[in-house]
Amino acid sequence: MSTDKIAALRRTPLFSELPEPELTALAERAIERRLTRDEILFSAGDDAAGLFVIASGALRAFREGLDGREQVIHVERAGATIAELPVFDDRPYPSTVAAEEESVVLFLSKRDVRALCLTNPEIALTALKLLAGRLRKCAELVEALSLREVDQRLARWLLGEARTRGKRAEQGWEVTLVLTNQQIAARIGSVREVVSRALARLQTNSLIVVDGRRVVISDEEALEVFADG
Repeated sequence: MSTDKIAALRRTPLFSELPEPELTALAERAIERRLTRDEILFSAGDDAAGLFVIASGALRAFREGLDGREQVIHVERAGATIAELPVFDDRPYPSTVAAEEESVVLFLSKRDVRALCLTNPEIALTALKLLAGRLRKCAELVEALSLREVDQRLARWLLGEARTRGKRAEQGWEVTLVLTNQQIAARIGSVREVVSRALARLQTNSLIVVDGRRVVISDEEALEVFADG
């Protein structure tokens, strides 16, 4: 099944306001790539030839330690772009990016994106806003890793999952964890065994209720106070 490249480009903040003729021309030059789950799109340090538009699925950007452990920096879903930074600083990709699930991306060359920025200054301003948002997220990640305990980082992550993927139930927020404890550990800068113990401690302290992979947050405010330390 072919991807509607014009629709995929129009969903992104970066290209949503492009006039139809330019959007169509850009779509014609976009190169489609399909990824299976966990397939690497590019690795940190690779020469950067352009950016990618996520047409469907989700991608995670991460750095890998010498011990092979991942630290996820951010996750982007359909409608987002990824790898904007190297388009503007002429340096290699700063992180490794892999598919969280089966995904379709569109590759846009550095040359094409820069040409659009010169003729459509609003794209450059939008790109600046996107990069500023990423910088803020990185600052928050550094703060969490250096100043928060694992239990607090896990609490903050659970709140985010509940608010984006969970549902309101009679007992409070209810969310089913689709990630393994190993994958959660990569999100919060820890290891699987520590995440398992942190989940148990949050339940012991009556901040959550764990039933298999189902987590119930009965007191959202209490969990948020705990996460903020």
